[in-house]
Amino acid sequence: MYEDLNGKIAVITGGGGILCGEIAKNLSKLGTKVAIFDISTEAALATAEQITAVGGNAIGVQCNALDKKDVQTAINTVLEKFGKIDILINGAGGSRKECTASPTLSFFDMTPSDISNVMALNYMSAVIPSQVVGEIYAKNKSGVILNISSIAGISPLTNSIAYCSGKAATNNFTQWLAIHMAKNYSPNIRVNAIAPGFVLTTQNHFMMVDENGGMTDRAKAVVANVPMGRFGKPEEIVGAALWLVSDNAAFVTGVIIPVDGGYTAFSGV
Repeated sequence: MYEDLNGKIAVITGGGGILCGEIAKNLSKLGTKVAIFDISTEAALATAEQITAVGGNAIGVQCNALDKKDVQTAINTVLEKFGKIDILINGAGGSRKECTASPTLSFFDMTPSDISNVMALNYMSAVIPSQVVGEIYAKNKSGVILNISSIAGISPLTNSIAYCSGKAATNNFTQWLAIHMAKNYSPNIRVNAIAPGFVLTTQNHFMMVDENGGMTDRAKAVVANVPMGRFGKPEEIVGAALWLVSDNAAFVTGVIIPVDGGYTAFSGV
């Protein structure tokens, strides 16, 4: 079904994380060579080693997706190793306590710098790598970009102001860039996004799991509003991602696909 992915070269920012790590591993199984970018060298190398241990072809590269020079250096490393880039997956992002309203932190006390930093982490982390790789695509007249957004960018979640705003910006950017690249450079350059629902990750663990390992009140509220009645699993995000970066989605660009157990379709009644 995904024969066209065999031999492709994919760069995945945030590849040391749970969701993008899962996508990387599944791309590798299909014959894609993957470059794992992460701000943590240890995390990038760990994911790459997991892939190579089972016969895949992967490299781990330290990269700060918010630093254009750092991104350019990392991309040059990939080009030296693999010769080209066919797929860019922008997966860097996350939430932080400093921008999450709680009984101990009100919206009124959040600092502008903390809000800006988290928005950048979830928005500029897609823009900057897309600038660097998009320029390559523009010259080659082909390429695929997949942004990892969130349902929080479609319907804002209570408390998480900066994360939601950053992902909303990423959704808008996905649509803008899809048109920009198709109209100005090539219709063979596609840009899409997936919007995962509630999946337990290291980024949201502090909001969903209490000190005793049980569900927090927020986690219980989440599950009550997911028609499928549970959290998603990292591996359940993979199918939509593989489809969008493959030729099976050759006529798809500018879309944001929720993978959320029905959450965004549910009105609550």
